[in-house]
Amino acid sequence: MLKRVFLKIAYDGTNYCGWQIQENGITVEQIINERLTELLGEKIAVIGASRTDSGVHALGNVAVFDTETRIPAEKISFALNQRLPADIRIQESREVAADFHPRHCNSRKTYEYKILNRRFAVPTERLYSHFVYMPLDVEKMKKGAEYIVGEHDFKSFCSSRSQVENTVRTIYKLEIEKEGDMIHMIICGNGFLYNMVRIIAGTLIKVGLNIYPPEHVQEIIEARDRSVAGPKAAACGLTLVGIAYD
Repeated sequence: MLKRVFLKIAYDGTNYCGWQIQENGITVEQIINERLTELLGEKIAVIGASRTDSGVHALGNVAVFDTETRIPAEKISFALNQRLPADIRIQESREVAADFHPRHCNSRKTYEYKILNRRFAVPTERLYSHFVYMPLDVEKMKKGAEYIVGEHDFKSFCSSRSQVENTVRTIYKLEIEKEGDMIHMIICGNGFLYNMVRIIAGTLIKVGLNIYPPEHVQEIIEARDRSVAGPKAAACGLTLVGIAYD
């Protein structure tokens, strides 16, 4: 009897060309499909919730797949983890309704972007944060972040390669805190455009460097033009923290 299994997945994205299967390199989705196919003796193709970019990390990405296996859904995580490389780990597996789709259900996605702000880089942080050696004004970054919260057309914060027609999204919160030399940007929304979080981070870095005044973020939103926003910040600073479903 066919059942649908839900996976919560954590991974270090350093060695992968992102989540989604592609021809030019190894991806997280590809590895999970291969290992599940070996484990279950069926051809498995998971459906992922978030197609993270090359070098982006995750603590709680979500995927589902259909299987006829008699292995209890909650046991699949243990069996699959024994076959996965050390930089990918299933955090949870459980059975869900046959019509549950991780991209079509209402959800809230939370990302963290980390910026190491000090005179010299720290080698052990290089894979998990974006390094900025010029001092950043965190209070001004917080003021700039206030303009991002709410429902807006985020076309200015979407890479031109995106094919999406509707660029309106709702951001529920955008918090920025500094602990020692590390700045943590936590952003939660009902969905994100292609490269949106990294472009927001790059824009707020410019605010922190006093290149943009905080209120210029409002002008960037209203322009609906990618060329007026800041640069796309490095992928290594970004982690998909989790996805909460209604």
